[in-house]
Amino acid sequence: MIRTLARTGTSPKLTHRSFSATVRTLEPKSLFTKNPDDVVLTLALRTPMCKAKKGGLKDTPSDVLLVGMLKAVRERSGINPALVEDIAVGACHPPSPAYEARASAIAAGFPKHVPVQAINRLCSSGLMALRSISDSITKGDIDVGLAVGVESMTHNPRPTPKFNSEEIKANQAATDCAEPMGWTSEMVAADFNITRERMDEFGLLSHNRASEAQKSGRFAEEIVPFKTILKGEDGSVKEVVIDKDDGIRHGSTIEGMAKARSAFPDWGQARSTGANSSQVTDGAAAALLMRRSTAEKLGLADKIIAKHVATSVVGVEPKHMGIGPAYAIPKVLERTGLKTSDIDLFEINEAFASMYVYCVDKLGLDIEKVNVNGGAIALGHPLGATGIRQVATGLAELRRRNGKILCTSMCIGSGMGAAAIFINETAQQVAAKL
Repeated sequence: MIRTLARTGTSPKLTHRSFSATVRTLEPKSLFTKNPDDVVLTLALRTPMCKAKKGGLKDTPSDVLLVGMLKAVRERSGINPALVEDIAVGACHPPSPAYEARASAIAAGFPKHVPVQAINRLCSSGLMALRSISDSITKGDIDVGLAVGVESMTHNPRPTPKFNSEEIKANQAATDCAEPMGWTSEMVAADFNITRERMDEFGLLSHNRASEAQKSGRFAEEIVPFKTILKGEDGSVKEVVIDKDDGIRHGSTIEGMAKARSAFPDWGQARSTGANSSQVTDGAAAALLMRRSTAEKLGLADKIIAKHVATSVVGVEPKHMGIGPAYAIPKVLERTGLKTSDIDLFEINEAFASMYVYCVDKLGLDIEKVNVNGGAIALGHPLGATGIRQVATGLAELRRRNGKILCTSMCIGSGMGAAAIFINETAQQVAAKL
């Protein structure tokens, strides 16, 4: 079916100020204090991000990815897996994610008494898994929990949503929830006058930054080398160890970006291309969270890398799905009493260059603080894993810079956005600068 981009127009005005009546604001200086009940991270890791159907993880189904990621956490965490009181797995498209998550945890060596849950809020699923564990620690339900995100887009591509309700079918915004993500990118570009040239510039920035980061070894700290198999076209099978992201376009130029064909040729003058849009990708990521007092009792105080402060989620016009971070970020900043100028690094998921341009412009962000090692345009967007992948990448870079505050955010399919704040605890001086 040929889709049209003709249905444009101004959406109802959205402003983060509309959230202020229900937002519980924290004192900025309190963000840097260390309290026994703080939720802290002692580990944040990821697999390489590999191109679906072509890359190093194309023959690795999501349950195999998940088992491997969970084993890596066991090996690197420094704790007895029996102490983990809950595991939350973010995953979008595996056909039986709850069963797969539970079975993978047992197979990876976590005791049978450790419960497991599967969480799906599309592109934010990994971050929502982290929030679920953090909330459980904050409420006193658990002291130690593990958040994991996983997606094999090779084996589990996005299904086409189908609605039966006549009320949904009669509601334009409701039916927009099922539109392809590429269509929403084009709607953002068309409705907010974002040119193909600017989209290509931002796409180029992502690829070149990721290329330089990979060549200089900056991703090594966060990546777990992954042992798997690769099948050849001749039927051969060989064991390999994948230790690098394989979707980065090294040596990209603006001239090359301009030559890239539209990813959606049936949509007329579509501006989204394979070079300025996130890649369809396979990968996994994980973060180990616990109460600060528990980390200290376990002798892991020196392994604390960050404190999770807050996570916020918002809804936006479904046809403008990509603008979610432009509203989620102000909400989480308002909740924490911070300003954009207080943030040392932003990790904003580059679902498409159109939304990347919009969010940076709308929030007035310093591009030198945003996705400094590239983003999903270069690294890929394995839906369930991205939320935690961004945390692992952002915190690793924050440590290198001795920075204090990370804000991570993403748009979410069907018209939402999420954002979270983390405080670096490995900085030489973790004192309030506000």
